[in-house]
This record gives sequence, C-alpha cells and structure tokens, in this order.
Amino acid sequence: MKIINNPTQYKIKKAAKALKEGHLVAFPTETVYGLGADATNKKAVNRIYSVKGRPTNHPLIVHISSIDQLDKWAINIPEYAVKLANEFWPGPMTLILKRSNLAKDFISGGQDNVGLRVPSQSVALELLKEFEKIGGQGVAAPSANRFGAVSPTNAEAVKEELGIFLQLDDIIVDGGQCLIGVESTILDCTGENPQILRPGKITEIDLRILGISVDSKIGEHFIKFSGSLKSHYSPRAKINLNCLPETGEGFIALSNVKTPIGSIRLAAPDNAVQFAQQLYAALRLGDSKNLTCISVIPPTDSGIAIAINDRLTKASQDR
Repeated sequence: MKIINNPTQYKIKKAAKALKEGHLVAFPTETVYGLGADATNKKAVNRIYSVKGRPTNHPLIVHISSIDQLDKWAINIPEYAVKLANEFWPGPMTLILKRSNLAKDFISGGQDNVGLRVPSQSVALELLKEFEKIGGQGVAAPSANRFGAVSPTNAEAVKEELGIFLQLDDIIVDGGQCLIGVESTILDCTGENPQILRPGKITEIDLRILGISVDSKIGEHFIKFSGSLKSHYSPRAKINLNCLPETGEGFIALSNVKTPIGSIRLAAPDNAVQFAQQLYAALRLGDSKNLTCISVIPPTDSGIAIAINDRLTKASQDR
C-alpha cells in the first residue's frame, strides 16, 4: 500500500494509472473517503467487496467526471434527473437510474439500475478526469471502511481501517479532511418523481425549490442502495441517543450542551454543519479510547441534521 501526500497533478496521474491497471485507490470526496476501482473491471471491483467485507449483492456507486458521462452508464433518463444533475453536480448527490449495458451485475448488485455521482472535491475530480483520459469509463467507490462500520473522513482513518487488507500497489490519496462529513444524498430516479432513499446535504427542500416534486413514500424502498441496512455507520462502542452519558462514557453534542462530570467529550460542534463534519471522527475517537458507550444528542433542525439523525439511528442499532 502506498500513501500519496500533497497530491500534485503528476501524483494524481499515477493514481489514475493504478486504477487502470486494476489496483484499488482510496481517495477523498467532499462527503467521505471512497475506495475506488475501475467500474468496468470485474476482478478489481470484486476486490472492493473483499477488502470491505461487503456482500456482493450490495450495489456500488459509480463516480464520473461530469454530466457528459451520464448517458454512458444510464438509459431512459427522466428530464427531472437531468435537471437535478445540472443543478447539483458536481456535488454530494447520487442518482439511481436505469442502467446501460456498460453497468454490469457486479456493479449493480444484479439490479437493473445503477447509482451515479460527480463529486465536487478537487482531487476526486482530477483523478476521474485523468482516469478517463487513459480510457477509463468510471470509478466504483463505496466508502473506504469495512462494511457497516464508520466511514472515514481523512486518509489516516482509511489506513487504520483498511491498511491490513490493501495490497502493495494499492494507493491511498491523502486529500485532507472531507468538507461535508456524511455520505451523499441518494435519489431514486427510476419513477415518475424522485424519491430520497438516503438523506444527505441536499435535502427535499432543495429539490422543491428547484420545482421538482418528491415522492415521499417513506419506507417503500424496493431498490438496494448504499446504507440501506437497518444497522450501519457503526463504531464498536454502543451508541445511545438523546441521553446524557454515565461516568467514563463518551459524549457528543452541540457546544451549548454542557459535558456531564466524569464523561469524555468527543466533539462539541457549534452547529449542524460542524456536527456532520466532526461526527465520524468523533465516533472513531471513542473507539480508539476503547469506550463501551457513547451518548449523542443530535441537532434537531432541518437541513443536514436530517442526515445526521439518519446515520446515528442506524449506528445505534445492534450490528
């Protein structure tokens, strides 16, 4: 395993070449770090499943460099999906669409659709562009962690989580801390109107402002997608929500909530945006301290707080 620090254009080209040769490359996005492989290379994609310990029927998101690549991977694209892509790409939004022949079963989990995203993080975008220059079509990249565990938001967390599973020619690209800190919004765009399958920074309000109606059939998801399991995003410590910690337990809450005496403060963000940025690192910190329980009081406003509460609800379930 190689680590690329200060990723210059030359170093990014080397990472793109590694992808084309069938190696794995972990790289930063604006949401979390992804574990990337050539999305058309079955052997490379199978290594993602192996390294993560991920079920092979669990679909992967394909990262592309621009909306211009959309019709390579998808067919029968609704007008509203094109409108969404034009508005929010590059950015933290994944569209699930009917797949083209390029999207094979080993990417889609055997479904007739595919998840697509254009990240806005500069290193990720340059990596995708360089990969496409040498013949690449897209990069499959779930979060760079073991399946069901806490997603990494910096390169060191990737190394700690996956280092022992990566091979000599695999690469971790260190692009600094992720700006958003929770995974992308996933929208099912296979119906008459989009449906939010996984909340993220882009919310239903954002879609309605754009004039797009949203299908709000809560719980009626017939599509497998990243983060769809009841238990996910979980540290080793037990997560207790909306309660104060006991002595010796971890605590995460907004900065205006006082730390109970004897508890261990893991994060004290000032607002929901900072809460999302710091959440996963704080959960990992709790594990590094061998805490058995972490109490979390999540923000209660709208916006990204919806995604925070989604992740914490799943993290609090028994794995």
